[in-house]
Amino acid sequence: MTGGSSSRRRRAEQRSSAAGPEQRSSPREAASNMGAGPALAALLLAGSVLSATLLAPGRRTEPDIDEKRNVELKMDQALLLIHNELLGASLTVYWKSEYCYQCTFQPLANVSHRGKPAKPSVAAVPVSTQHGSILQVNSTWGETAACRLEYKFGEFGNYSLLVQHASTGTSEIACDLVVNENPVNSNLPVSIAFLVGLALIIAISFLRLLLSLDDFSNWISKTITSRETDRLINSELGSPSRTDPLSGDCQPEARRTSASPYRLRCVDTFRGIALILMVFVNYGGGKYWYFKHSSWNGLTVADLVFPWFVFIMGSSIFLSMTSILQRGCSKFRLLGKIAWRSFLLICIGIIIVNPNYCLGPLSWDKLRIPGVLQRLGVTYFVVAVLELLFSKPVPDSCSLERSCFSLRDVTSSWPQWLILLTLESIWLALTLFLPVPGCPTGYLGPGGIGDLGKYPHCTGGAAGYIDRLLLGDSHLYQHPSSTVLYHTEVAYDPEGILGTINSIVMAFLGVQAGKILLYYKDQTKAILMRFAAWCCILGLISLALTKVSADEGFIPINKNLWSLSYVSTLSCFAFFMLLVLYPAVDVKGLWTGAPFFYPGMNSILVYVGHEVFEDYFPFRWKLEDDQSHKEHLIQNIVATALWVLISYVLYKKKMFWKI
Repeated sequence: MTGGSSSRRRRAEQRSSAAGPEQRSSPREAASNMGAGPALAALLLAGSVLSATLLAPGRRTEPDIDEKRNVELKMDQALLLIHNELLGASLTVYWKSEYCYQCTFQPLANVSHRGKPAKPSVAAVPVSTQHGSILQVNSTWGETAACRLEYKFGEFGNYSLLVQHASTGTSEIACDLVVNENPVNSNLPVSIAFLVGLALIIAISFLRLLLSLDDFSNWISKTITSRETDRLINSELGSPSRTDPLSGDCQPEARRTSASPYRLRCVDTFRGIALILMVFVNYGGGKYWYFKHSSWNGLTVADLVFPWFVFIMGSSIFLSMTSILQRGCSKFRLLGKIAWRSFLLICIGIIIVNPNYCLGPLSWDKLRIPGVLQRLGVTYFVVAVLELLFSKPVPDSCSLERSCFSLRDVTSSWPQWLILLTLESIWLALTLFLPVPGCPTGYLGPGGIGDLGKYPHCTGGAAGYIDRLLLGDSHLYQHPSSTVLYHTEVAYDPEGILGTINSIVMAFLGVQAGKILLYYKDQTKAILMRFAAWCCILGLISLALTKVSADEGFIPINKNLWSLSYVSTLSCFAFFMLLVLYPAVDVKGLWTGAPFFYPGMNSILVYVGHEVFEDYFPFRWKLEDDQSHKEHLIQNIVATALWVLISYVLYKKKMFWKI
């Protein structure tokens, strides 16, 4: 929105005194799979572009420069003009974000006293618009704050802070905030994109509903005969399949083809949802703050995806391993496959994903050791080995013998539960009781300017200390999300050593979901009851640990720490997702899982590919205005849609990357 001399002025006076899968065929699958594939790919790409190119303001059409004061605004900033109308007193204005817990105020501007009675001194400064701001004004007249304001600025808005005497002849100071120029609605592009995407999903679902009708499908079948291919591959990062990479050639071909494994499409769909969200937020998410990781405590959309991926990996481990062992593969050979796959995941993460080869060759001195694939590899190895060591055969008639009140899915895993509880006890003991030099014992904060700046080098407490002690600062992530608000200066890795314990717990909860699906197959009510029960149990644990507060709980929800409350909360959400997806996708056949099903089938390829080719066209190009949410959103949606399209084409060509 451009400025004008006749802009309306809105006065917001705020005065204050100082201080202060397996896929199972759904009904009419043959009909429902006809005709929608090519249309899906075309609609997906066209819709993704349309959603972001609609006439939605991303920023001003003219440069955001106050010519008099030479201030150019960037993304998520507004212009604040501070008017000092006090005679003989200079001002110092401090700022902090409402989202920054127990942070110290940071200097924003110094405004000298006015030289002439009729002409106040003015200072122009940019202010953040991501969260609410707290402004504190100090004058040279006193040591205490003259006034304090709380306000949520809008992007590219123009505001004036008037500091003046409350009335003539008094020493009381009043601070008034005036809106000179209204901000733009920077959330409009993402709202339009969401609505268009939702409309596409509804349209495709309606098309498939029509195709499920006999008369309509018979008419269509006369002209269109395309059918979806059967699944041919799987990975533990994918779902179990007839030819599992863990099994190798454990069974003769005749026996393998005669088996009819239990398949769940909702597992691939859930994995695809997590993966596509991961690609979108990793590419930038339109540069919106809620598509970035939380600075410390709390949750954003970006914080959901990795735990969900770990959870569904656990489900796939159990479903796949059970199928392999039932086919007679030896545990020793299976253990070798597990170890090799874990090794490959760790190597791919360290050598391929972590280094940025666009900046130069790999440097061993500064190579980041932890990472997403590295944590997946370690988590996969521990959980898969536990299931292999304590696996028990599941009789074919098991589902017929279980009642809704049976706990066989839990009691059959008591050795694994005992080991998991031991690991969690180790995490709690190290986190809460390990002495950290220069830091309070049990510290869970971000350091930096948090906690009133008392512990600036204590980022992550015991978790950060263990990583720096064992791996060294140079081998950790150098730009953690805590630097944004808390101005931390030490390296901290969100995929560090201590947090891996809780990712193992998360994966094992996914194993529990897989056991529910297998032990009670064909018993929809029993499955849904158990999913709902786990939602309630884990939700209550989260409420108790957090005390329904972002920062005041015993153990806050924290992605950087992978805290216990973070695992319980995200596992609760994961069980809820399965509670919705299982009946919709596998029981009622209301949704095929498209388009998320396709990337869910090729998860390793999509993840590694989107990391390696992130800076290459057509996934990224030079933007005309790199301070526009709209342009970033267009680029990120198109890049994400391209990976969905790639996974769809590879699926149709029966090309899958398995390790």
